[in-house]
Amino acid sequence: LPVKKKPRTFYSAEQLQELEKMFQEDHYPDNEKRREIAAVVGVTPQRILVWFQNRRAKWRKLQKLSIKGNRKYPASSA
Repeated sequence: LPVKKKPRTFYSAEQLQELEKMFQEDHYPDNEKRREIAAVVGVTPQRILVWFQNRRAKWRKLQKLSIKGNRKYPASSA
């Protein structure tokens, strides 16, 4: 039997702003914190968990790219 995927969750600009603010404070919110965020944002704690997983992946990717970029153009030591 094929596994049914959950429908994609679309976030409003206000929800994203709140989630981004929370991400700046803590990249790894615990269960209690996720429940609080879910209550504020208006989605389930499971959706918050997935959003943070995806956001951390995006953050790591950006970190990697910025390190690569810095190596390409090293600051002059003169």
